[in-house]
Amino acid sequence: MKKLRILTVGVGGQGILLFSKILGEACLKADIPVAMSEVHGMAQRGGVVETNIVMGGIKSPLIAKGEADVLVGLEPVETLRALPRTRKGTVIVSSTDPVVPQIVKDGFAKYPELPPLFEKLKELFNKVYLFPGEQLAREAGTSRALNVVTLGALTGTGILPFSKEDMVEAIKSTVKPQFLEANLKAFELGFNAVTA
Repeated sequence: MKKLRILTVGVGGQGILLFSKILGEACLKADIPVAMSEVHGMAQRGGVVETNIVMGGIKSPLIAKGEADVLVGLEPVETLRALPRTRKGTVIVSSTDPVVPQIVKDGFAKYPELPPLFEKLKELFNKVYLFPGEQLAREAGTSRALNVVTLGALTGTGILPFSKEDMVEAIKSTVKPQFLEANLKAFELGFNAVTA
């Protein structure tokens, strides 16, 4: 059975916990052992949020420095901040749309220029999947679907040990009915963003 350590990072309000719940549900549907842990930080105030998801019978749900097989970022600076937990063979899946912190909006700090950082990522890692997550979520009909756009992108990489259909079924059984249509569209847009 394929063992996989997935570190997911972002900021409060991006739906990382639902992302992880759907991913865990897909594992269960495919009969793959899964364990998770969460770090909320100052989530409700736009602070750092992360989840550690391990598949395939890995005992500890904590991903240490250099252990992540996959780094999933819903916010690009948080993706960069988590790089010490990766290694040369880590697959990077990240939205390129920033969430500008209040301290930057107030003029007390500067948000980094992202294009040179994305180029550096591509130099350091063999598999880097970048996509405009917020833009695709809006295209799906709700900016709140960034998490499901990202699930689509992660699924599109082909690294997960289960099928696209398993993930779609997990979305159907986890997302509230009134939000299902937009989320299924968001999933397809994310999937197509990395496979096109």
